[in-house]
Amino acid sequence: MFARITIIHVCLDRIDEAVELYRKSFIPDAKKQKGYCGDLLLIDRKTGKGNSITFWESEKDAIANEENLFYQEQLVKFLTFFTAPLTIIREGYEVAINTWGVPAKKKSTKKAKS
Repeated sequence: MFARITIIHVCLDRIDEAVELYRKSFIPDAKKQKGYCGDLLLIDRKTGKGNSITFWESEKDAIANEENLFYQEQLVKFLTFFTAPLTIIREGYEVAINTWGVPAKKKSTKKAKS
């Protein structure tokens, strides 16, 4: 499993509106993407800093999601909610441990027979 984290800063007076757009627009659209497994949206209401964490079956699926422009199209929906100067940080990680019940694929440790 692979996780992509997008770190953003939302205008304090528009947090609820941004969360609602995430719930009503982003999530249903993301569910249609190949390899999508779920997400978390974390927000600090005192600072407006947020973390969108999406989970993918593989890094390949997360990259394909960016290459088909879905990721960029979703960011555009939220541009008016972000503080200026606009700073979006995107990072990706292998999910090494997951206790939420979604099985992470294990890497094979078996050697191929010659």
